[in-house]
Amino acid sequence: MSATALDLQPYASLDDRDCDKRIIKAKQALGNRVVILGHHYQRDEVFKHADYSGDSLKLSREAANSEAEYIVFCGVHFMAEVADIISRPDQISIIPDLSAGCAMADMANLEQVERAWAELSSVLDADECITPVTYINSAADLKSFCGSHGGIVCTSTNAQKILDWSFSRREKVLFFPDQHLGRNTGVKMGIPLEDMVIWDYDQPMGGLETEQIRQAKMILWKGFCSVHQMFKPEHIENFKREVPDGKVISHPEASYEVCQLSDYVGSTEYIIKTITDSEPGSHWLVGTELNLVNRLHQTLAKDNKTVQFMSPMVCMCSTMFRVDPQHLAWVLENLVAGHVVNQVSVAEDVANNARTALQRMLEI
Repeated sequence: MSATALDLQPYASLDDRDCDKRIIKAKQALGNRVVILGHHYQRDEVFKHADYSGDSLKLSREAANSEAEYIVFCGVHFMAEVADIISRPDQISIIPDLSAGCAMADMANLEQVERAWAELSSVLDADECITPVTYINSAADLKSFCGSHGGIVCTSTNAQKILDWSFSRREKVLFFPDQHLGRNTGVKMGIPLEDMVIWDYDQPMGGLETEQIRQAKMILWKGFCSVHQMFKPEHIENFKREVPDGKVISHPEASYEVCQLSDYVGSTEYIIKTITDSEPGSHWLVGTELNLVNRLHQTLAKDNKTVQFMSPMVCMCSTMFRVDPQHLAWVLENLVAGHVVNQVSVAEDVANNARTALQRMLEI
């Protein structure tokens, strides 16, 4: 066991093959003391070392139910926060690269949301009229905000159930940070587009008039996922001309226009299941992150299925890509040496209220 933590710098020059060997060796040394989580959008060189794969909430729950002392989350920062919040007190959550954030999550911070809540409260009684709903793709302190204001967390899988619950309690919803998941879910529930307004966090009063706030049913934060904004209606139209029998499936973080033209819309888990369960020989155009689409393309080729990325341009989650084999090897070898690096720890007062918002979701 070394006296000091191993420095990251020497790992930068390692090639992926050397990293593979060292990752495997470190995992063997740690045994069931460590669990590695791989998000669907993670690059293959890292994804192949995961003990569990899936979306962020599923992975955190798997880790919490494991025997592991150390949870190494190969994803982005908010995911490691969720793992820390719902895991046992004796478990430690780690992310290989602390700079692996989420641009969409960063579009809403606590100061902005608290200011929005205060401005909304100048028009109506926000705590009586509005349920705050945050997408799980958000910082822990925003989940905590929702927990302390009678609000809740949602995923792309359960967003409709969460909105049903929210509207049963209060007449309006403030939905952040992703406007598209909110809009697409609202439309699916029969809420007219004119009953949804965009809250521009860079403008006083969100850029809205008092009457717009009073009339709105959903107040959608002006946030978005840059990956899913690359997909355009013309990509679908071109595909349908070339492959008339082809099917289109998109993630609800894509725009309203793209989702309206898609045959299927759903979460990453839904996309995987739908394509996997489809007829052999089928042809799919997929509107979600490139690593996931490429993985489906490779694994389902044996069934004569064609899985095609929607955008003609390469478009992957650049912050997720920061987690590489070099960082993973560094984290694991430090654990072998008795050192925890890149721990993600949520303050207990924040974690308590965030846990409340997450528990409300899990109960639904």
